Amino acid sequence: MGARGPAKRTMNLPAVLRPPAALAAAVLCLSALAQGGPSDKPLKAILPVGAGSGVDTIVRAIGPSLSKALNGQPVVVENLPGAGGVTGTHAIVKAMPDGYTIGIVSNNHVINPSVYRKMPFDSQNDITPIMVVGTTPFVLVVNPNRLPVKDARELVAALKAKPDVYNYASSGNGTILHLAGEMFLDAAGATSRHIPYKGVGPMVTDLLGGQVDWGVLALPAVQQHIRTGALRPIGIPSPARVPAAPDIPTFAEQGMPSYLVGGWFAVVGPARLPAADVKRIHAAFAAAMAMPEVQEAMAKQGNVINPSTPEAAGAFFRSEQDRYAKLVQKAGVKLD
Repeated sequence: MGARGPAKRTMNLPAVLRPPAALAAAVLCLSALAQGGPSDKPLKAILPVGAGSGVDTIVRAIGPSLSKALNGQPVVVENLPGAGGVTGTHAIVKAMPDGYTIGIVSNNHVINPSVYRKMPFDSQNDITPIMVVGTTPFVLVVNPNRLPVKDARELVAALKAKPDVYNYASSGNGTILHLAGEMFLDAAGATSRHIPYKGVGPMVTDLLGGQVDWGVLALPAVQQHIRTGALRPIGIPSPARVPAAPDIPTFAEQGMPSYLVGGWFAVVGPARLPAADVKRIHAAFAAAMAMPEVQEAMAKQGNVINPSTPEAAGAFFRSEQDRYAKLVQKAGVKLD
């Protein structure tokens, strides 16, 4: 990684989903769901990420309410991390389109086609979009024992004083957390060594242990470690402070307005999923997201829930894939 020029890279938070009255319609969704009886066969939700990641934390908080919205049908979460999400997504696209297997994907789903020279599936045509659920904020954290800085100015100064001495962690080469780290360095005009991990779990473990110095993660994945002081938050790369973490300043407040990046999460099924199943699963998620316990859990994690229609989800995936292709090219990330 060579010397970097002035900050130019900007990644705006997704302006997803503006479905009028999406949550208000949840009462109608519940009514529609009540017409069918519960199924003994569970709904399997495949997550192409490891346990402890932001998406994993979100889905496990939603699970009980989703089961309730499905009239008691069990919901089983299966983590299948690997290859930046390719492994788990491959399992989703190979599943029978019978309404019993869905996937919860994130930014990596539309990044991978630009990162990998060969993909075992088509990220657009081999899935059925069901819903973009919402967004989750990112936070840059440091291990305070390894990198004793308190704000963005001190972090940038430390990285510039010792180029490529400090290292940063990610959940894997070419993942959104890798790109988020690269985008910070680009905005800072600094350099730092990249250490990729196989998922968020081992990434956080080594951040806590001091094997790596800093990293960018979804806020829900590290909230508890910020509270204990094991990790120190430097800033939120969002346009405004997050209500769930009001004491953490944005990077814009700290003189880095171009550094904007965040996560999103979405529900998909295998290709050729019947319209009736798309409608049923979409209605269940909309109803679950409207339940007070889910809204409270999402607010505590800092997530913004704004369910989309299946049609809007498909259009969003296409636009995001085009946008990330440009960012990946600029970062120079390419994997076999």
